[in-house]
Order: sequence, then structure tokens, then C-alpha cells
Amino acid sequence: MLVTSYLFQRLSQTTYFHRHVRRFFADYGMPISLIATSGMAYWGQFNTANPSTLPVGGSFQAAGGREWLVRFWQLDGKWVGIALPFGIILWILFFFDHNVSSLIAQGSQFPLRKPPGFHYDFFLLGITTFIAGLIGVPAPNGLIPQAPIHTTSLVVMGHPVKRGEDEEQKIQPRTIDNKSTSREDSGHEGSEVPVAVVEQRVSNLAQGALCLVLLTGPFLHVLNLIPKGVLAGLFWYMGADALQGNGITVKIMYLIQDRRLTPPSDPLRKVRKSRIILFVAVQLVGFGITFAITQTVAAIGFPVVILLMVPLRTILVPRLPFSAAELAILDGPTASPFVSNTSLAMQTLRTNTNMIRTQTMESVGGSA
Repeated sequence: MLVTSYLFQRLSQTTYFHRHVRRFFADYGMPISLIATSGMAYWGQFNTANPSTLPVGGSFQAAGGREWLVRFWQLDGKWVGIALPFGIILWILFFFDHNVSSLIAQGSQFPLRKPPGFHYDFFLLGITTFIAGLIGVPAPNGLIPQAPIHTTSLVVMGHPVKRGEDEEQKIQPRTIDNKSTSREDSGHEGSEVPVAVVEQRVSNLAQGALCLVLLTGPFLHVLNLIPKGVLAGLFWYMGADALQGNGITVKIMYLIQDRRLTPPSDPLRKVRKSRIILFVAVQLVGFGITFAITQTVAAIGFPVVILLMVPLRTILVPRLPFSAAELAILDGPTASPFVSNTSLAMQTLRTNTNMIRTQTMESVGGSA
């Protein structure tokens, strides 16, 4: 699963086949790999291995034979107090995980046009979490790397229009985590860059509807045929794919590569090497602390550790020997710069007014 998914991804980034075929590999390589590797487990001698498969329950039935509605009103008051600290930890986790996944899904490498709705999104998350608690199912939230992968699948690739130096700057990577490059930097005349994103709600609605379809008897039987090893490979692939664009990975790869072969436009060339090493060390320490607590009995409290990283970044890191310009490159904005509807309308009105004024002056000058 891991190898075939990665193979499809690499083929989508090469010059082989037609660009529509390469895009098909990028969008559907993962589900094709999942179906193919699941089927291979039952082919020939592989079937004798009797792999462990995904456990499933009854059609539209809650796990363990319980009722769908949780009778919370029958609980003693002490259980509310016991559950309160865990609820606060869950809130901290969602506050971090969901918002970070939203930010990464709207990263600066995606040419988005619609403005964000973080507060509205988090309000809806609260409603869905409340409903999930009533029926006793895992609370839904945005995930990494599933959310960025979804945005990537909606990207429209094309060739940037060269209209001068100012326009070229708009298609240049704004952060070091951006993996897209222009035609001049890539070295291929026909290379494509993200030019738009299909911003819609149909795909998410269809995903939710398909989850309901998968709760029916026939599809539950199909899910029961998927080996657990295939799902493990799927998560390995998603994790490896996320690491490729991770900020720590990008900085480490920059440190070990030949500087003579580094693109002149790479933002890290403007940062001192010692400062890159120091910043990576701080990031690795934060990662190590977070990972270490997950291996102890206090693993459920790891969101609190992540929350403590916020004052670490805002108070401690600026006191380290970094310049403001270096911090802007090492830890720049994640999300794309959005333009509000009011600002966009005012800009359009101002442009139209200037055009009318110019045409009027030209017509007056011509008649004179």
C-alpha cells in the first residue's frame, strides 16, 4: 500500500504520460492502491496467510449492542465532575488540531479566493461535537494530513501568466513550505503550478453521504474484507506524505544539500545557517516533549503540552538571537492572504472608476 501509493504520487510529478493521466494518478492513486492491495490479499497463495481484517458491526447499529442515544440524564453528578477535566483537554485538542488543520488546508501554496470562516467553522464543530456526545460516537474534527490532502485534490494546475515582475511575485512561493515552483525555477518549460482551487461544498457533503452508505450491510461486508495491514500502509503513506512538506523536514534537507545547487529564490538563503540550526533544534525539542508524554500514562494530557508551545513561541523564541526578517522566513504565515468581500468590492469599484475617468478624459481630449 505504501509503495504503490508513493509510486502513483511520483508518476504524477514526472513528465511521463499526458497531464490528465498524471492528474488522475495524483487524485486517485491512493484509492486505487487501497483496492488493489486489498484484492491482492485474496489472490493465489496470499489468501493462505489469512490476514486480520477490519472489524465491523451491524448495519446502522451502535458498537457493543448499546442504544444510539446516551442516557446522560441517568448518570450521577460525580461522573460529570470526573468527565469535566477530560472535556477541557478535548477542547484544547480540538482548538489546536482543528484550527491547525484548517490553516494548513488553506496554506499559502493554495491560490484560494474565498475568505476564511474560522469562527463559524469552530461553532459548527461545537454543534457536531455536542451531537456526537449524545449518540456516543467519536467527535469529528479536521485532521492532518487528510484536510490538506483534500485541498490538494481540488487544485487546478496550469501555466502562470507572465505580466511583469509584480505579477511574477504573486506566483512565487511565499513560504519555505510551498512545494510549487515557477517555470523558470523548475527547469521544465511545460511545468505547471497551482493557479486555482475548486472551492465548493459538494465533495465534503458527498464524503459524509458515503459514510452513511458504508453503514449499510453490503458495504460493511466489503469493509470487513480490507486487511488491517492495508490500513496501516495507508496511514504510513499519509504520514510520509505530510513529512515531505513539513517545515522541519524542509529545513533539514536545506542544511544537508549542496548550497551551489540551491535555487537562488529559496528564502532560506537569506537566513544564517546557525539560526536555521537553532530554530530546528527548538522545533525538535518541542516535538520530543510532545512525543515523550504520549508514551506515558499521562498521554491523554498531550494537548496541554501543545498549548504551552504557544507562549514558548510568542515569548521565548523572539528573545533568542533571531532577527525579525529571519523569523518571518523560518516561521512565516501558514494560510494564504485573504481579501474580504468588502475590500474586494471597493477595489473593483475603484478600478472601474479609474477606467471610466480615463475613458472620459480621452474622449474629451479627442473631441478638443
